[in-house]
Amino acid sequence: MPIPEPVEDDLARVGGIEGLTRLLPDGETLALRSQQFHALSDPVRLKILFLLAVQPLCVCVIREVVAVADSRLSYHLNVLKKAGLIAGVAQGNWIIYSLTAEGEKFAALLAGQGRA
Repeated sequence: MPIPEPVEDDLARVGGIEGLTRLLPDGETLALRSQQFHALSDPVRLKILFLLAVQPLCVCVIREVVAVADSRLSYHLNVLKKAGLIAGVAQGNWIIYSLTAEGEKFAALLAGQGRA
């Protein structure tokens, strides 16, 4: 099947199909981005991301604002941690959650202030 001329011209500028393919992110990056977008596909997790964009918080404050049961909150925090968007640091009896550098990029992107 022939390729439309404008598309063929643009393809030639990037080195054809092979050049276009080389411009794609590698499989590991695509898998990570997929995991991150999945983590952000839930309104509760989005709310947590935006809360932590304001400041690092303990679970008790997050729970109060998000208004979910402890087990559900733990699940959501783990999804965000596994996606590399948040991290928790123990401070005495507390775990303080904050955004990672990746989490900050996504929060800025979702707030319309940057790109991931």
